[in-house]
Amino acid sequence: MPLDRTSAFYEENAETYAKRVRSLPKQLNAFLAGLAPGAAILELGCGGGQDSAYMLAHGFDVTPTDGSTELARQAEALIGRPVRVMLFQELDADSAFDGVWAHASLLHVPRSELPDVFARIRRALRTGGIIHATFKAGEAEGHDGFGRYYNYPSADGLLALLTKSGWRDITIEENDGGGYDREPTRWITVMAHR
Repeated sequence: MPLDRTSAFYEENAETYAKRVRSLPKQLNAFLAGLAPGAAILELGCGGGQDSAYMLAHGFDVTPTDGSTELARQAEALIGRPVRVMLFQELDADSAFDGVWAHASLLHVPRSELPDVFARIRRALRTGGIIHATFKAGEAEGHDGFGRYYNYPSADGLLALLTKSGWRDITIEENDGGGYDREPTRWITVMAHR
């Protein structure tokens, strides 16, 4: 299974990964601006908890989750509240959230499972709810230098998937940046409404 090495990386490197110097994603304020004050947000893949901490500090009702037990512990230490250990494929909420923040997390979902995960996210959102997700662009699934699995989708592929799944007001942007591996990265940012 492609996620075994990915899971092992985050378990074994949780403290280093969580405590790295990291700027908040530039899209975070735009995402929050699209929500009502105090809106309920589900963070999928909260990592070290920095984004959850920021959203909580701005008065949002945040439910942080991560697939790594060790990263969840790191996030709990930062934000002072429980972090649910959960894989994306285990999401079973129904109309419970106004927004889903999935920054650099869904990129680890096997391509074959992305339609189901997006369906679960759509079901978890209230009508009109918004998702933010980022992916590393590419054409074929693969692994990085740390052995982490990535689905490496194309912008066109993501647009087709979201359109077919009933999402609306879909916005997809691409830009260049980097990541934990310090390699040049083409990022795809997706925002869409239920």
